[in-house]
Amino acid sequence: MIGLVVTGFYVAGIIAALHAVLTARTPTGAVAWAVSLVTVPFIAVPAYAVLGRDQFEGMSEAFEQRQDEIEAVVRGFEKNLEPLRVASRDAPSWQRAIHKLSELHFLEGNDLELLVNGEATFDSIVEGIANAEHYILFQFYMIHDDGLGRRVQQALMERARAGVQVKVLYDEVGSSGLPDSYVNALEAAGAEVSSFNPTQGWRNRFQLNFRNHRKMVVVDGRLAWVGGHNVGDEYLGLDPEFSPWRDTHVRIEGPAVLQVQLTILSDWYWATREIPQLSWEAHRAAGGNKRVMILPTSPTRQLETASLFFVSAISAAKERIWLSAPYFVPDEAVMKALQLAALRGVDVRIITTGKGDSLPVYLAAFHYIYELRNLGIRFYAYQPGFLHEKVMLVDDRLSTVGTHNFDNRSFRLNFEVGAVIYDEGFASEMEAMLERDFAHARTIEAESLDSEPLWRRIAVQLSRLAAPVL
Repeated sequence: MIGLVVTGFYVAGIIAALHAVLTARTPTGAVAWAVSLVTVPFIAVPAYAVLGRDQFEGMSEAFEQRQDEIEAVVRGFEKNLEPLRVASRDAPSWQRAIHKLSELHFLEGNDLELLVNGEATFDSIVEGIANAEHYILFQFYMIHDDGLGRRVQQALMERARAGVQVKVLYDEVGSSGLPDSYVNALEAAGAEVSSFNPTQGWRNRFQLNFRNHRKMVVVDGRLAWVGGHNVGDEYLGLDPEFSPWRDTHVRIEGPAVLQVQLTILSDWYWATREIPQLSWEAHRAAGGNKRVMILPTSPTRQLETASLFFVSAISAAKERIWLSAPYFVPDEAVMKALQLAALRGVDVRIITTGKGDSLPVYLAAFHYIYELRNLGIRFYAYQPGFLHEKVMLVDDRLSTVGTHNFDNRSFRLNFEVGAVIYDEGFASEMEAMLERDFAHARTIEAESLDSEPLWRRIAVQLSRLAAPVL
């Protein structure tokens, strides 16, 4: 009997390895899965059943169920925003390609506020919630039942009791510790709460590989918040192990809010099959005329929107690329784009955390740092605490603030979102913020990795092989 079980695992491992070789999007991912499935099938076969797929299925069929209603919403959305579209001559050179990937445009008439760290971010969000008159769409990857979580909960409950429509969406993996009592209190106050529910449909039943990593809030179709923060005390710098926490959000007022709203609506519909009544009237911001495009990316598309966006933006850089990400595990295309940018003489600076929360991903970054050595690229490790922000500055006009990490999961497996901003004034604010981050970081000398102990170099390489499946 034991022999049959062992044989069964090895046969399943070989079959799964062939499947991985045929379907994995990256050679590294195919190799990592194939080797582990053949050599340690008792561990790898169950893991592959849960984590092996990289294409999220069932969403198109779900949208077909109420296609006419959804198309009506989209038509109204596009009609209201058409007068505010930025002309191609006034947008980045790669805008046309990204529009084809995302079906969204740069929009003028927006005002922005750069929110540095947790207190500024959640003071702004809670104030926006308190002033809501019609509806609040509140979506986060991670919600904790702690001090900040309860502060946000009370603000949402107060508005729900006042008759404001409140929708709360969270990810099962990120919010796995969220107690029923937290959700029950929101629902008792009149809010509607749902998990993203990625395991809907028989093809997704056992999959934990797809996570909704987005962090977004919309109030009344007029204000939106997008960025790296989740709802938890650690994001206020209250976790002794990772404090001070370094993160960034952006507050948006103007027509780009409707693009955030459409992104949340899509996720809410998948989770609940409901289409809430929302305002799709576009409002110019009174205080600014910044050009903004919201870029949602997901594993539902044939092309890898996130990776292609970063390749496009990096390839177009003429003067500088300043990038901040807690996890620096880029794919081959992004690596080539960074190499070419450095060879063109572009000022490339990459800052990542000096204190990792995931050891394999943290170690894997050093492989890519080493591969980019001798090109003039400057690497920094943020020292005061954990750096979690996901931002980029290209030349003097293009900025991004969002949820994308620089890793396989964000490029291919997660539902992510970013605000892409084409404005000199906002870029100046980003420049000042990043210069402060560089000042609180130590330089990483890529060449010095040659002198690291053998055990550490082996650990780096093993982590790099495992990174695509983490």
